[in-house]
Parts: sequence; C-alpha cells; structure tokens
Amino acid sequence: MIDTLGIKQIKIDLPFRLNHVYCFLAEGEDGWTVIDTGLHNNYTVNLWDKELNNKEIHNIIITHYHPDHFGYAGGLQEKTGAKVSMTKTDADLGYNAWTDGFINEIRRNYTLAGVPDETANKMKNNTEEFIHYVTPYPRVDHYLEEGEKVRIGHYEYEVIFTPGHSDGLVTFYNAKHNVLLGTDHILPKITPNISYWFHGEENPLQLYLESLEKIRALHADYVIPSHGKPFYGANERIDEIKEHHEERLAKLQTIIKKPCHVYEASQKLFEKELNVHETRFAVGETLAHLEYLRKKGDCGREMYNNSWIYYK
Repeated sequence: MIDTLGIKQIKIDLPFRLNHVYCFLAEGEDGWTVIDTGLHNNYTVNLWDKELNNKEIHNIIITHYHPDHFGYAGGLQEKTGAKVSMTKTDADLGYNAWTDGFINEIRRNYTLAGVPDETANKMKNNTEEFIHYVTPYPRVDHYLEEGEKVRIGHYEYEVIFTPGHSDGLVTFYNAKHNVLLGTDHILPKITPNISYWFHGEENPLQLYLESLEKIRALHADYVIPSHGKPFYGANERIDEIKEHHEERLAKLQTIIKKPCHVYEASQKLFEKELNVHETRFAVGETLAHLEYLRKKGDCGREMYNNSWIYYK
C-alpha cells in the first residue's frame, strides 16, 4: 500500500528505548519531499546522504518539534536548500525548548513537581544534551495551516492539526484512499507520550483526546505511523488508546487518595526502573494526567513545601 502511494519509509535508529523513528521520502511534480528528519548526529547525516543520493529535495515537512523529528531539519536544509514547513506553534517551541532560559525555567518547575534536587539536576542536564541533536535550527519558510492541501508522493493530503503529543503536531489525510499519515498521534503498539512541561497548553491530555475524536470522524482505513509498522483500522486503535488513558486516570485517582506530589505519583504509576531520560517523560505524563483530573474537578491541588500536592 505504501509503495502505491509513492511514499518510502526511512527507518532511522534512535539511542533510546524507543529505538527508531520512521521518516518519509516522496517524489512529487516539483522534486522530492522529506517528512521529518531524525536526530542531528553523524549516523543520521550519513543515512540521509546515502538515501538522497543527489535527489533534488524541494520540501522538508516537520510534523512536530520533538528532536527525533525536528533535529536534522536545519542541517538538511543547509545541505539541500529545501523549503521547511511546520506549524508556527511547534516552530516556536523548537526554537526555544533548548535555550538556557527555557531549560532553567523547567529546572525550577521540577521543584513544583516534587522532584529531588539530584534527580532534577540530572533531568536538566539530559535536556541540555539534546542541543547538539537539534542544531542548527531550520529557517521555517511556511507555516502549515489546518485544512491546507499538500502534495506527498502521488496524492494530495489534507493537513489536520492534532495537538496533544505536542501543541502543534499535524497529521495528513488522503480521502481518496482513506489513508492517514498518523505521525506520532496514533501509534500501533505504544501510546504517544502526553506530557505537560509547565508551558504551552495547560491540558494536553484533553487536547489529545479531542484530537483522537477528530481523527475518529474520518474512519481512516490505513494508518502510516512514525513509530511502528503501518496498520489497518484507525478507530479500533483509537479505542485502545482511550482505554489506556482511562486506566491511567483511574490508577492515579487511587494513588492520590494518599496526597502526594507529582514525582511520587509518577513512581507509583510507572512500575519499572526508568533512566533519567525516561523519568522526564514519566513526570511530564503524570502531571498531564493529574492536571486533566484537576480541571475536570476530580482531584485537588495545593502548594506544600514549594511543591504541588494532589489529592482525591
């Protein structure tokens, strides 16, 4: 199916537990289009050099600002002269998320989440380690708009805003073949990380669930994700993802019957040993779920010893 669409998956290895990302390459009437780029490291640069093999790249589309998608965009743009497109929301996040001021603010906010100082400093350092993976930054030439039509491979796709995993994440839908380029919005085996990082949209889980319903209305038959293999049946997978979040929310409500801060709740929610990188995501996801519950009126939050305490 994916070959029929004129789209090629480019598997790029990642040095994380989530050990790969799929980027995409498609030929159009005005040259080739790259969708997402991987981290900016020597491995990725060499892989793209071999894959592109003197192809004329006119467009680079970035689905969102996370490093495994945005990272090499600037470097590849410098090499090819291609036009870069992404949403303004995530372009702004990409330009700011790894600056000293932003990282220091996040470090201060880890105290709000009750993260011990030693762990918080390691989390801050882990964020700083990504700077070289995302620079140089791309020059964004075009901001994607909801409902805009873009040519990818043999067919035209509609740009659909699906915030949640990031504030400005986009997916792409082709009605003729009922195909969704699901990016990081709908994945076949794992659920996308939905985190609140103390900035931007304050209730990302609510946005994510609403975005799932937007995609449900399409009844997409075939989904091409950015992690994992293409699969059939978007709506069946949406049901599974929603059930996962309902289970997480129910478990958190049990956890906070004994009032606790975010870090403590995250340790009880994620019942496995996590490295520093994974701990950042666990804290962010726990906070997003707690804030979802609080905004629904299903839990309370108070300040105690400079940390937010959540309670049922």
